[in-house]
Amino acid sequence: MKKVLIIIGVLIVIAGGVGYYFFSNLDSLIKQAVEKYGTEITKADVTLNKVELSLTSGEGALHGLTVGNPAGYKTDSAFRLGTVSVKVDTATVTADPVVIKEIVVDGPEVTYELGGDAGSNVQQLQKNVNDYVGPGGESKDSGGGPKLIIEHLYVRNGKVNVASTALAGKKLGAGLPEIHLTDIGKDKQGATPGEVAEKVMASLSQGIGKAVSGLGLDKLKGAVTEGIGKAQETLKEGAGGVTKSLQEGTGGATGGIKEGVGDAGKKLKKLFD
Repeated sequence: MKKVLIIIGVLIVIAGGVGYYFFSNLDSLIKQAVEKYGTEITKADVTLNKVELSLTSGEGALHGLTVGNPAGYKTDSAFRLGTVSVKVDTATVTADPVVIKEIVVDGPEVTYELGGDAGSNVQQLQKNVNDYVGPGGESKDSGGGPKLIIEHLYVRNGKVNVASTALAGKKLGAGLPEIHLTDIGKDKQGATPGEVAEKVMASLSQGIGKAVSGLGLDKLKGAVTEGIGKAQETLKEGAGGVTKSLQEGTGGATGGIKEGVGDAGKKLKKLFD
């Protein structure tokens, strides 16, 4: 059970976990499991508003799935998914592997926050998932549970918003390229949730990378850095001018004092002559 829910922690493959739980038809159980194990796997708060499932049709949907940020990042969330719909081959829900005919993630919103040791919040989430899954795609809780075959997985109509203090308040956004993965796990009679997670996260990160690279962040960062440099140079010049003026003012005052002392000395000398 836990093993399948590793998929949930990797955001999009969460729908695969829905397939595993179809035979229970307990929406509240799925919601609790998504939030608990998703948070554990990603090391970020995972919340889900609503689950709708049907055992007879093999179709289901998740609504209001949000993945927060790992420690050290300030934006509200990393991922806000629109509607995640799933179609499962009902003949396989008690078999191994479970066949998920289609997963569609429609309208996800990604907040790509620059910073941190990993470089961004998305990269940190990917690192957290990889650390949890471990070498070879085996999770820390690699107990029982069926493998998965996902025939089609789509991510559509997504958007990436960039957040960074280096942007000086400027807002940048770009469309997330559509992702379509096919026959995940089919070549080996099913993939473990860890294997599915790694494949989906790699594709998702690649798509986000393409969206972000088209925004010219490097040039913008350079402009911001250059602006800061010019501001510092101006401050230095201003400070130099002030120092010079003070020095000149001090010199003039010193000269005036010397002249005054000299005149007083001459007058005193005349009194004693």
